[in-house]
Amino acid sequence: MPRLSQIPFLVALVALSGVAMVVPVLHGYATGDANSGRPFFYGAITVLFLATLLGLATYARDEGRMRRDALVSVILAYVILPPILALPFHQALPDTTFANAWFEMLSSFTTTGATLYDTPGRLAPTLHLWRALVGWLGGFYILVVAVAVLLPMNLGGMEVLTGRGAEGPRHGLMRQADPFDRLTRFALQLFPAYAGFTLVLWIGLVVFGESSFDGLMLAMATISASAILRDGMQGIAGSGLGGEALVGIFMCLGISRRAYRGALFDARDLPITRDPEVRMAVAIVLGVAVVLALRHWLGAVRLEEGRNLQAFAMGLAGALFTSLSFLTTNGLVSDHWETARYWSGLESHGLILLGLAIFGGGVATTAGGVKLLRVYALFRLGQREVERLVHPHSIGGGGPLGRRLRGEGAYLAWIFFMLFGLSILVTVGALTLTGLEFDPALVMGIAALTTTGPLASLATDVPLRFADLGAAPKAVLGVAMILGRVEVLAVLSLLSPDRWRR
Repeated sequence: MPRLSQIPFLVALVALSGVAMVVPVLHGYATGDANSGRPFFYGAITVLFLATLLGLATYARDEGRMRRDALVSVILAYVILPPILALPFHQALPDTTFANAWFEMLSSFTTTGATLYDTPGRLAPTLHLWRALVGWLGGFYILVVAVAVLLPMNLGGMEVLTGRGAEGPRHGLMRQADPFDRLTRFALQLFPAYAGFTLVLWIGLVVFGESSFDGLMLAMATISASAILRDGMQGIAGSGLGGEALVGIFMCLGISRRAYRGALFDARDLPITRDPEVRMAVAIVLGVAVVLALRHWLGAVRLEEGRNLQAFAMGLAGALFTSLSFLTTNGLVSDHWETARYWSGLESHGLILLGLAIFGGGVATTAGGVKLLRVYALFRLGQREVERLVHPHSIGGGGPLGRRLRGEGAYLAWIFFMLFGLSILVTVGALTLTGLEFDPALVMGIAALTTTGPLASLATDVPLRFADLGAAPKAVLGVAMILGRVEVLAVLSLLSPDRWRR
């Protein structure tokens, strides 16, 4: 019987892209917007026909190639799929260019959410649904890739725990399993939880008062950390504080992979209170929120304004939600964020959001950034160095794992920090060469590398718009989004001498 694994991985992804186009077809015809749904119908037929031809032409041609070039195929998906996903989007929106449609689909598939269509009424609901669906599928794609490909190769943050650089699969049966089989198995294991979380959040938002369509988009944006909402919205529209709290709970999925069954969590018996990623996230979010809320309140506590505990509570809630959102590189903003900004009295709040996005979320989650585990490794190293200054002959505890985390793990985390900083430098330099000023180039470069598109409209006094950019800056940001999504270490591992020697 023919094996599905003998179909090239990229061909399978192209076929799945065609299947996904059926969703906007059904939505367009169900809502009476046939003009928006028809291009996706034709696109689905074309893409599925193309995938069939490619599958027949390449079936079982080189069964061992995917085993050798799994990482190459994973990265090439971000090059091949966005133009295919952009084709029906461009046909449904004839007054836009294909380059803009490509940028929009790349931004969605990398879960960056850097939209070019933020003008209210610019897109039909069917096209907004397609953007959100591509972002949702992109979040699931990187989640599966991180577990099935990156983690077994000691990439994506796992190198901090193992103390080894990028290499072949090292996790149990991962050594013998074909990469396509691993991707298929983990996709089947993770999809029920991924879809289930989205469904539960959607129902909860509708119960709290969100419209059905906006609730679905908000649920998909939260679970995938894409922040893709309708008409450039950035917060919770109709579900109020209850919906905001519910979204905040599900944002915690971007902190740790513990909630996903089969996510290769090495210490399942470790209590959640001792999970390093969770502890680091709690410390960062609480620290930022308390500083923002207390800074003004402590100065005005003797005044009537300082006795307004309701305003203080709303400001604290807004700071907590927004800090968690940008730490998980989601980019959603609390309805009370302006209150938090007012209470903080800080003019440079954008730097806080940039810093949170750079820290990023957990390993093998939909979040981007440097990742909390690397931040934790450097924190433990700094803590140990301070202890040695006080007690030079002391012995650090933590067992073999703790020593490895402070030693080889911290060393690899520092290397990644330097590479990430170098990526920011190169990206900002390239953007300035295209004509952008330094401040917009810095904010947009970090937004692309951390896959946190809403930074552009929130990190500066005057909101920045990706739609105002020319073709050259969009191309630079497109490369930066791919680099930020798959991580620079994964790209550099392709340049290893052993790979090219073969």
